[in-house]
Amino acid sequence: MTPQRQAIAGNPPERPVRHPKKLVIIIDDVGNNLPQLNRFLALNLPLTFAVLPGVSHTKASLAKILAAGHEALLHQPMEAEGRLNPGPGAIMHGMNPDEVRTILAENLAQMPGVTGVNNHEGSLVTADPAIMAAVLDYLKEKKLVYIDSLTTAHSAVKAVAEAEKISIMERDVFLDNIQDRDTIIRYIKDGMRIAEKKGHAVMIGHVWSADLAKALGDMYPQLVEQGFSLSTIREIMMDETLDASTWD
Repeated sequence: MTPQRQAIAGNPPERPVRHPKKLVIIIDDVGNNLPQLNRFLALNLPLTFAVLPGVSHTKASLAKILAAGHEALLHQPMEAEGRLNPGPGAIMHGMNPDEVRTILAENLAQMPGVTGVNNHEGSLVTADPAIMAAVLDYLKEKKLVYIDSLTTAHSAVKAVAEAEKISIMERDVFLDNIQDRDTIIRYIKDGMRIAEKKGHAVMIGHVWSADLAKALGDMYPQLVEQGFSLSTIREIMMDETLDASTWD
């Protein structure tokens, strides 16, 4: 039966099956070095940039990213195992919900126009359900999405999000933990395989990686030829209606 006949018969038309094969590429650690950022901006690809708060070029980096039409995130420092200081504006283990909210508010005030937040380091903090509940609740109030960088296998983020009925996204692939062009290309291809299966993949690399910038520029025509497109966190959330209220 055609969609038109279904509608006449009182049945809703079938929605077409879509195979978007979308790749979200997040470039972390932005804010310390403008020439490194410029290398990625020069690619003129729809990338997402995660900007550190309170560092030397936070505001200038964000301004350049938004002026170029790219998506930006707050790259929120969080304490990692080992107790090393993750940088300015960090959420530390043992903080109470009010302290967490204050830090997020101060950091986000530096970054108008961001789509959401992902964690910088944070293997200790993201494993703490109480702290992550405070983070997710605050971001839901502000209509911002959280992307779990999954820096630990013990992350509590997904369980907290499910309990609170808050939609999040998770990193699928790290692209440049090994600084080698062939390895980076292999990780990009891993992300492509994931996107073929579930419709999208979230991949994270770093702004200091010259090999990553070169690999992305070289591989982009191949990605397009194979039916992939570069997307954003906002587009994925909207397309899949993971939580329509987030964007109301």
